[in-house]
Amino acid sequence: MKLNKIELETVEYLRKPAAIRQKCDRLFNLASENKLRYFRVDLSQLDKAVNYVIDTTRQQYPDFNIPFHSRWRHFEAGHLSRLAKLASDLAEFSPVEQAKIKFDLAIVSVLLDAGAGADWQYCEPETGEVYRRSEGLAIATFRMFCQGVFSSNPDFPFSADSLGLSQLKLETLAAGFQVSRDNPLVGLTGRLELLQRLGKAICQYPLLFGSKNPRPGNLVQYLLDSRVSGVKTVKASEVLSAVLTGFGEIWPGRYAIGEVNLGDVWRHPALRGENLGDEFVPFHKLSQWLTYSLLEPLQELGLDVAGLDELTGLPEYRNGGLCLDIGLLRAKDAAVFEHSYLPGSEVIVEWRSLTVILLDKIAAAMREKLDLSATQLPLVKILQGGTWAAGRKIAGELRVGGVPPILIKSDGTVF
Repeated sequence: MKLNKIELETVEYLRKPAAIRQKCDRLFNLASENKLRYFRVDLSQLDKAVNYVIDTTRQQYPDFNIPFHSRWRHFEAGHLSRLAKLASDLAEFSPVEQAKIKFDLAIVSVLLDAGAGADWQYCEPETGEVYRRSEGLAIATFRMFCQGVFSSNPDFPFSADSLGLSQLKLETLAAGFQVSRDNPLVGLTGRLELLQRLGKAICQYPLLFGSKNPRPGNLVQYLLDSRVSGVKTVKASEVLSAVLTGFGEIWPGRYAIGEVNLGDVWRHPALRGENLGDEFVPFHKLSQWLTYSLLEPLQELGLDVAGLDELTGLPEYRNGGLCLDIGLLRAKDAAVFEHSYLPGSEVIVEWRSLTVILLDKIAAAMREKLDLSATQLPLVKILQGGTWAAGRKIAGELRVGGVPPILIKSDGTVF
């Protein structure tokens, strides 16, 4: 996979969080000048949006002791002690091995976390409780993981490894998600193919994932070994870089430079230029969500996380839905809401780009209003408190079933 210098520099640039903000900011400026095709920006609604997010956060976290926005929150759905039981089951393992197991769990669960659709639900056999959407997907994958569905070693169920992932069967995944004619899950085949590709992709990076039946969780050892002796700090962008490098080949049907799959990167015609990659807008939503979810096991190993706010807000339909529903974004034509769109469509790329910048503006205004610094209230906590919950809440107030304002044709690998 040999790239020339310009190709290599472009790929490296498009994998940086700074590139996400720079490209999205260019589209935001165009929207502010009313020069985009589908949306315009209305910052007169920013104060209203900030107050709504603060109120939502106070309802969930009255003391503002907010955890990271990560997959671990979904495993706690229903205020049940699943993670406490997992910790008990893992007590015999070393702290590093426990972190590897948690990486395996988080990586598989996040990659299976694209939108479930409004008609799917999961009834947890252990409790009889019914969950939907992200919480349902999280608990289903948690239970599958603990049962050894993603491991090729029956004596070691708490694992996801190359053989277990690449040989996973559709029937097994469907059974784990309780899929039936009356309980359809959007993008089931896409989810299976994503995990199968993950099983094969990790074999290409022995430095990251190990050489003998590699597993995603071995990324823990790579990150530990990358530390200079005595240094107990890891940069969030460093974790993201490892995720984008190691998992880059798993995404289906994406744009590429040379033979390098760009992942969650899409074109927008307003950015066309003479240089390679000018028209590309990177988002890396699932990869950033995954990075946020990998930071907690690293913290449990005693590492401090630096540069949290280098990563961006997550441009998905809850955060993006909040921006539209609260009025920060205005559709130029109401017909936008009458159709559904593929992730690469211009309307979705615009929506996501503007969401990234608006999340930054909400965060800055929240900190000012609450007299808190970015260190005290990083973006990853604002998402949790926060914008994601507010997006779900306002969608439930405005539409039956809490569906997003714009419908997306999901293949189970982006949203």
